[in-house]
Amino acid sequence: MLVLKIILISLLVLTSLLLTLFILLHKGRGGGLSDMFGGGVTSSLGSSGVAERNLNRITIVVSIVWFFSIIGIGLVDRFSLI
Repeated sequence: MLVLKIILISLLVLTSLLLTLFILLHKGRGGGLSDMFGGGVTSSLGSSGVAERNLNRITIVVSIVWFFSIIGIGLVDRFSLI
């Protein structure tokens, strides 16, 4: 059980870092915090439609793995005999 908990915690840390990175890579939609710091400048050098869709898909998959790793850690803690 201890090995499983270590694996789940390391998976949680890794997916947390990746999720933060992927969220920061998204293009700003305007009117938010990104406009305040100069993110409102539009350029054609940003990501294309296909790249943005792939980034959305990857972000969703990483967030699902992140969610289930939290659930797994909770279950291991709940039913652990140690």
